Formats: sequence, C-alpha cells, structure tokens
Amino acid sequence: MIIFPAVDIKDGKAVRLKQGLAHESTVFSPDPVAAALAWQNQGARWLHVIDLDGAFDGEPKSRALVQAICRSLNIPVQLGGGIRNKETAAAYLEAGVQRLIIGTMALEEPALFAELCALYPGRIGVSLDAVGGALKTKGWVADAGLTVDDVLPRLLHDGAAFIIYTDIERDGMQTGVNMPALQHLATASTVPVIAAGGVATLRDVQNLYPLTKSTQLQGAISGRALYENTLNLTEAMQWIDAQG
Repeated sequence: MIIFPAVDIKDGKAVRLKQGLAHESTVFSPDPVAAALAWQNQGARWLHVIDLDGAFDGEPKSRALVQAICRSLNIPVQLGGGIRNKETAAAYLEAGVQRLIIGTMALEEPALFAELCALYPGRIGVSLDAVGGALKTKGWVADAGLTVDDVLPRLLHDGAAFIIYTDIERDGMQTGVNMPALQHLATASTVPVIAAGGVATLRDVQNLYPLTKSTQLQGAISGRALYENTLNLTEAMQWIDAQG
C-alpha cells in the first residue's frame, strides 16, 4: 500500500483546500519544492502534485514549479490539474512527471483522452471526483451529469492506467474515507485505484489496508492530515511494512 503525500499548488504556494473550494485554502508552505523534499525525506515513495490554478482556470500555471520539484526528487511524481490537451500533457512529461492525472478531459473529450492513453501507455490516469456519487469536472465546480458506474467501463477500455477516487465532501475535512463507494469502485476496476478525501489518521490507513489484498486499491492520498500531523507518514509506512 502506497501513501501519496499531496502537494497542492496555488499562487506558487503549497496549500490545502476544504471540499475543493478555492476560497477555503490554507497555506502550509510558501515553497512547494521544500514541501516535496520534506515528504521524500520522511520516506515517501511517490508524490502527488496538483496545480490548483490549472484545475480552476483550465490551463497550466505551475509548470516551472513542477519541473523544479521533479528535478529535486529521487521519487516519482504524479500530477494533475489543468491538463486538457496533448501539448500540456507532453510538456509535463518532458518536465519529469512520471504519470498524469486527467479529470475534465477524460469525462468531456473521450476521443482525446483515448488518444492520450495510446500515446503514453501506462502513464495516464483518471481522477473521478464525486459528491454523493455524482461526478464533477473543471476543478470540481461543474456537474458532469455522470456517475462512476457510467464512465468506468469506457475509461478502462480507453486505456486508463489508474483511477483516483475523491469523495469531495470529505476532502480536507479529515472525516474518514467513504468506504462503500471506494470498495465498489476498487472491486469493479481492473487497474489500480487510489483513495483520496478523508484520509486523516492511521486508523483510516488501517481500514483501507485490507482492500489492497481483496480489490484493486493501491494506496491513498493525504494532504491536510499529514501537514497537521493527525497522520504521521513515517508511522503509517512502518505499520504498512510490518504487515508483510
């Protein structure tokens, strides 16, 4: 099981939002590169980076910062936020990102998403972000008019390499994971699934762990909980490693 520390970039700083709301942001570090290095030094094996400005505005805003993060780390980086065309995807991969997380494009431009998956096999994943089972797009501010079950078969067919599932109502709220929704998706999926939203304590990690044995769950993303130390990355990884 992999714990993915999150570095969310807004206005050049590392922040966390509550329920994806732009005005509900807390700055945790003025230097996202330093934040990324701190997680690597604590033993992170992957880093999860989101360009929040790109997610809300629909175009990349933090490419230079992302490149600096990738050049500073020895661990792989997955990145999302504002990747809505092939040019942006290519630029981020050239900057050193290992794999990309696609949201809006995957739901609204299926042919383009399939083309991207074919261009970069194994490196393109999808972020499925839901409120009450209904999917959101454009930085979580627009209704997609779809559910996870509506889109999952097509995404898998088109070549999605992994799925991130975020329960928006729990994101940044430290209220625990939506286990029924996550288990349903991780059972139905044929590619790795990563949980996001509500991963707040070691108990949440322990609750998720059995799904890594019985479903496609690969790991969990955590941001605010790690920054506020309600979840200690080193302790969580030691517990996971002790399971054998």
